[in-house]
Amino acid sequence: MKRYRISEILAENSPLKIGEEINVKGWVRAFRSNRFIQLNDGSCMANIQAVVDFEQWDEALLKRITTASALSLTGKLVESQGAGQRVELQVEHIEILGDAHPDEVQKTVMQPKRHSLDFLREQAHLRFRTNTFGAVFRIRHSVAFAIHQFFNERGFYYLHTPIITGSDAEGAGEMFRVTTLDPKNPPLNEDGTIDYKQDFFGKPVNLTVSGQLEAELAATALGQVYTFGPTFRAENSNTSRHLAEFWMIEPEVAFNNLKDNMDLTEDFLKYICSYILNHCSEDVKFLSERDAQEQAQKPQNERNEMTLLERLKFVIENPFKRLTYTEAIDVLMNSNHYKKKKFKYPVEWGIDLQSEHERYLVEKEFNCPVILTDYPAKIKAFYMRLNEDGKTVAAMDVLFPGIGEIVGGSQREERYDVLLQKCEEFHIPAEELWWYMDTRKFGTVPHAGFGLGFERMVMFVTGMSNIRDVIPFPRTPLNAEF
Repeated sequence: MKRYRISEILAENSPLKIGEEINVKGWVRAFRSNRFIQLNDGSCMANIQAVVDFEQWDEALLKRITTASALSLTGKLVESQGAGQRVELQVEHIEILGDAHPDEVQKTVMQPKRHSLDFLREQAHLRFRTNTFGAVFRIRHSVAFAIHQFFNERGFYYLHTPIITGSDAEGAGEMFRVTTLDPKNPPLNEDGTIDYKQDFFGKPVNLTVSGQLEAELAATALGQVYTFGPTFRAENSNTSRHLAEFWMIEPEVAFNNLKDNMDLTEDFLKYICSYILNHCSEDVKFLSERDAQEQAQKPQNERNEMTLLERLKFVIENPFKRLTYTEAIDVLMNSNHYKKKKFKYPVEWGIDLQSEHERYLVEKEFNCPVILTDYPAKIKAFYMRLNEDGKTVAAMDVLFPGIGEIVGGSQREERYDVLLQKCEEFHIPAEELWWYMDTRKFGTVPHAGFGLGFERMVMFVTGMSNIRDVIPFPRTPLNAEF
């Protein structure tokens, strides 16, 4: 007997006919009156209702059917007698694949009631079974698929960059060390420092914070590439926006300038949001309703003014406003918000904008997504191209409603002498990046790229407010369970 996924059975264009005998397998969400089983297999938000004539079955078997138990049900597809679904399953055969003990279920997220997200994080191995996280992780998959599809359609090559690296792309220094040396008795140099020449790689190495530098190398030969892989940052932060392990998408394109980079980024973000609206409507609708309930419980000044659906359409339907960092500072300083001292953080030229400033520009001033360009060189990375004014770099940040910055990128510094000088200013040993510098000696060209934090994007399209709720098993300070 062929097994069908519930999403196939309940689809409006399902090829299955009334009276057809089918098999379904899944987990019990509810079993009431010893007659109606709500079964879910994770393929969609909806359950299929299975109708059991309890008089035909042994009482001992029926007692084993509890919330969270796994069943294989075979029977005929019939028109539903109740409201809410088109068809249901008239059960002719029951097989219990896995028991769930009621006393254990009562202690877990599988108990049929609303749970706090904090409680769900403590049981990350089980939270996939809930409606909320089923929706989140189906959408996470779709966002990943949309990203690959976008770049494939445009002739990009997917590049796998190293997870173990000897360089710090961002210059932040907050990296996880990778070593095989004995932590209790490492080999030492005469001056008492650790002798990394005896380590596995013969030098200090770390988990990567970015694949960008390696992507630049490939772009200067393949033309246009993108990375999509795990990155790591040893930042001791427990905020709702930080993880120690997260995923990044980083395209890099030879011959592109800053304007080309902005055009690509805008098309890319609109594509993802459109794909999710078109292919995940059921899950988005559920999460939008959940988001509305969550916003209603917040203080008025902390609420998102748009629903999840409105935020997605806001990105798709509005051209992105483009202005320089300097122009943005002027807008902020001339705003009533600034004059009435409603900003928590100061506003002046040279600062790194805070989320409240970014959201003001998007949600209050321009009412559309915003791309800021030409930031002060001192607050941006060494590899960004220095502008003619000598003070700013050809950088760009994309700002979204409810979240602030979602993408950061730049035109890269392709001039060897300028890049060498910037390495000195940022105290980055050029000899450690000899291979990166070398590409500026062999047919150097203007090129540009950007980075999108995958989890940040998933937060935006699901409406989840904590980054730990959009990755299956979050890694944060003092937390490496599961």
